Amino acid sequence: MKMVVAIIRPEKLQDVMKALEAAEIKSMTVSSVKGRGTQKGITQQWRGREYTVDLLDKTKLEIVVTDDLVDTTINTIKGSAMTGDIGDGKIFILPVENAVRIRTGTTGEKAV
Repeated sequence: MKMVVAIIRPEKLQDVMKALEAAEIKSMTVSSVKGRGTQKGITQQWRGREYTVDLLDKTKLEIVVTDDLVDTTINTIKGSAMTGDIGDGKIFILPVENAVRIRTGTTGEKAV
């Protein structure tokens, strides 16, 4: 099992969720986060003065999938979250040792 962690633009969340559902990947955790990467924030103007926003709003998806769904998950997120502009986000893949469904006590891939 793997955990796919994706940091994406907030405005792309609905597109990504629809694409994942179409790919039969329905379970996920979604969080609102702030961060910065290569783009290092943005400069904006307000009342004639410039100011820099160092941390930008992003959306974090955490999805645990079986090994056979990792590539599908990654490709689905990439295809639906990409705008082609800097700040589109990143995807990280982490190993998951085990999972436990609290309600039934089921463990391993069956719990996912």
